[in-house]
Amino acid sequence: MAEPQIRVARPDDVPALVRLVHELAAYEKAPEQCRLTEEHLRERLFGESPAVFAHVAEVGGEVVGTAIWFLNFSTWDGVHGIYLEDLYVTPEHRGAGLGGALLATLAQVCVERGYSRLVWQVLDWNAPSIAFYESLGAVHQREWFTYRLSGDPLQRLGTSS
Repeated sequence: MAEPQIRVARPDDVPALVRLVHELAAYEKAPEQCRLTEEHLRERLFGESPAVFAHVAEVGGEVVGTAIWFLNFSTWDGVHGIYLEDLYVTPEHRGAGLGGALLATLAQVCVERGYSRLVWQVLDWNAPSIAFYESLGAVHQREWFTYRLSGDPLQRLGTSS
């Protein structure tokens, strides 16, 4: 296997990133919910005011993994943190340390910039990922529930005033 490289995503990585996000949606048993296009991602990552960022894992010139993230903010700490939206490595490259290397890179960004936390979610049935995250020292925030407002309920609330 060629030496893996973790690096900041470039505009020419967008097709591979979109492919990986769609693979992740299929892995998470929700491919029909993923509507991401190259145009969407290119604008969000590399447009005039990017608010989303990405790192890639590359092996032999091929993008085989990604960490897509954005900044959050802790009012209690008074500083930013990173919210990891997607962490994905193709099945044939799992177990080679790429997921850990992507997370370590984001942790390094946090340390270098003075961010106080790196946060993400994992599906409750994804035992291999849960075990991996806990092996790194990540702590399951059992006392917090995630809520999502989208679709028709979001539209109703957003137009109710």
